[in-house]
Amino acid sequence: MAGTFKFELVSPERILESADVLEVLVPGGDGDFTVLPGHAPVISTLRPGVLVTKKADGSSSRIYVNGGFCEVAPESLTVLAEKAHDVASMDAATINSHLAAAKAVLEGDADDDMRYAAHTAITHLNSLNGMPN
Repeated sequence: MAGTFKFELVSPERILESADVLEVLVPGGDGDFTVLPGHAPVISTLRPGVLVTKKADGSSSRIYVNGGFCEVAPESLTVLAEKAHDVASMDAATINSHLAAAKAVLEGDADDDMRYAAHTAITHLNSLNGMPN
């Protein structure tokens, strides 16, 4: 289909999503960026956040990723996520479990990069949980 590109979301266990999409909002390590058809090649780290896809049929998906990498090419985007969860299926218990893990990193003996990622995860998870940041 014209105006779309191939999107694949891969976790360590399996391919979570494979679809033709119009655009994807990516929580990049240096900030959010949008991938559109014909995007310049890029390799980026991911920070914890919500990845948003928009499909040609008008549907969209919101997926919480907890770090990883992505590779952008003019005709494709591949996201290799450490962990990924469909936001619509995340209940309070799941969110609270991830919050507890991120808070443990902040309280532990983590380096600055890990502490930053944990703080970012807490911010996004609180917003998913309806709590103020």
